[in-house]
Amino acid sequence: MTQLKINDPQSLPIRSELIAWTSLVELTRVEPATVAELLEMGWLDPVRTGADEYLFRSCDVYRIKKLMRLCRDLEISFAAGSIIVDLLDRVERLEQEISELKRLL
Repeated sequence: MTQLKINDPQSLPIRSELIAWTSLVELTRVEPATVAELLEMGWLDPVRTGADEYLFRSCDVYRIKKLMRLCRDLEISFAAGSIIVDLLDRVERLEQEISELKRLL
């Protein structure tokens, strides 16, 4: 989301790392109906604007691409693929935590 300083007409908006629906569809090359299905599953958790539009995080692009590759390569459903991607993300986070803990020892 873009934020402006109210009293400073010379200031520029703060750059946002959030991605609009149309940009997400273009970047991931998936159908809008697929994004809607992932939203209904609760797999994506976008930010909602005051105008009731969705804004996605850049990591969502990577996760969707990973999901689509798994579903295509393994010929599995979105539900099964989303579980795999969630588990892979969790393993990655745990590996990072282990590395940080090892560094502290």
